[in-house]
Amino acid sequence: MPKAARISTSIPVSSSSENSDSEQFVVVALFSGIGLLISLVAVICGIQGVWF
Repeated sequence: MPKAARISTSIPVSSSSENSDSEQFVVVALFSGIGLLISLVAVICGIQGVWF
């Protein structure tokens, strides 16, 4: 006679994984913001780069 396995559908999320997700988002956002700021300053100052 086959035995049925009980599989839990809920996956517990610990607060440490939520923290690391938000920290990664902050790092990516800061990196992107700094890159955009440097690009904006370069365009305003008239520095010609590879994109021109």
